[in-house]
Amino acid sequence: MRPLAAVVALAVGVSAAGAAVQTRVVDYSQGTTALEGFLAWDDAFQGPRPGVLVVHEWTGLGNYVKSRAEQLAALGYVAFCADIYGKGVRPSTPEAAGKTSAIYKNDRSLTRARVNAALAQLRANPLVDSRRIAAIGYCFGGMVALELARSGADIAGVVVFHGDLSNPTAADDANIKCRVLALQGGDDPFVTAKDVMAFENGMRTAAVNWEVVQYGGAVHSYTNPDSGNDKSKGVAYNAQADRRSWQAMKGFLAEIFG
Repeated sequence: MRPLAAVVALAVGVSAAGAAVQTRVVDYSQGTTALEGFLAWDDAFQGPRPGVLVVHEWTGLGNYVKSRAEQLAALGYVAFCADIYGKGVRPSTPEAAGKTSAIYKNDRSLTRARVNAALAQLRANPLVDSRRIAAIGYCFGGMVALELARSGADIAGVVVFHGDLSNPTAADDANIKCRVLALQGGDDPFVTAKDVMAFENGMRTAAVNWEVVQYGGAVHSYTNPDSGNDKSKGVAYNAQADRRSWQAMKGFLAEIFG
């Protein structure tokens, strides 16, 4: 994951290596709520290109998803990190993160409104080919990305990394118009085999074009190096699963965008 200093340098369009990836903070809103997103693109690529909406974990929009947006930009996409919680709302403890994320888990209409506001922001960007947009999400963000699809959004695909697969309104899976790829930790205690099976059954019932990949030995938050390496806590980084899931996402995006 890129150090904070590099992120700050990129934010003003300059890095020590003179990289072409550019970033900037984007103020936008949903209703009366002020939101603060993060945009990344590579100015070495010319003309409109596919856009990827990136949704943060339960701690809110931070350096981890920003670094993922920069990686996507280097691949030739315009990446926009959504702000689901609101400007300045960045929980700093697990307790605060759990309380804040529960607001959106329990109010899926609000969640859909927030993520669709971010989608509109990305779609309006002149660098983006509005016909080719996907969304990816991590943990809490995986649930949000799925709710975007369940809202009937006109997007090409959704990729979920170790995500919350729950769906309180099963019938809404029928609204999904895009392809769905879920990349789960095979030993995730927070998203169990039962949860995965329920998700798969929902996808089948709704006739969604879906795929689930489970990585053996990986637990929750396996893509984030800040998760540590103690699997007994149910949250730990797994370099192999991180690498394989990123490759799976790249293949998925290349396929859906043609």
